[in-house]
Amino acid sequence: MILLYTFLTVNLIAFVLMGYDKQLAIKNKNRISEQTLLFLVVLGGTIGSSLAMSIFRHKTAKTNYLLKFFGIVSFQIIIIITLFYLDLIPL
Repeated sequence: MILLYTFLTVNLIAFVLMGYDKQLAIKNKNRISEQTLLFLVVLGGTIGSSLAMSIFRHKTAKTNYLLKFFGIVSFQIIIIITLFYLDLIPL
């Protein structure tokens, strides 16, 4: 249960920070670093970040960011498939 709350919290934080960074970009203020945003994706904020990118139309034209983002997502998918294959995560 704690893992679920942690997952939800990380995704909520990722979503909010992406939206906040979009507002900072619009106002030409100091921005949240891409490293921070990608770190949240690594921690499991993939869904929140994806939703924010779609809703706020943020970082969708930044090829460098998208390559890193989808690299992380691909790695996460490979890990999940491997854990299923090794029966470490039951279906």
